[in-house]
Amino acid sequence: MSSIRQVQITFDCAQPERVGRFWCEVLGYVAPSAPEGFATWDEFNRSLPPGERDAWFACSDPSGVGPRLYFQRVPEGKTVKNRVHLDVRAGTGLVGEERLAALEAECARLVALGAVQQRVLLADEENESCIVMQDVEGNEFCLD
Repeated sequence: MSSIRQVQITFDCAQPERVGRFWCEVLGYVAPSAPEGFATWDEFNRSLPPGERDAWFACSDPSGVGPRLYFQRVPEGKTVKNRVHLDVRAGTGLVGEERLAALEAECARLVALGAVQQRVLLADEENESCIVMQDVEGNEFCLD
């Protein structure tokens, strides 16, 4: 029996490219090249029937370490808290005030990209400090 070695994280969203480009900026991911026979993704999209245009977007870690992210258009909007969320690790290896300063600086960068800060959860005996945020379509994620 073989074991799974790769995983893809899929986001349901209204505007796949907008959400995907946000996460590219957050994580340093890149979009793939346009499909063979097309100079750009816009050219590819124009070749599709209207209902299929801009239906998805994908990006990946250029180092090949992180999972591929896939964004698919769905008709319904987000209505409740995510059951699964991403933790963006910005303060790794830092402690105390240094860690909080790094988190605050990264939070400011992400807000400038369109994220929304929800609340700050301060460290206790079991958990590190983190900032709960939402991406450009309201998907929750933690900055820690």
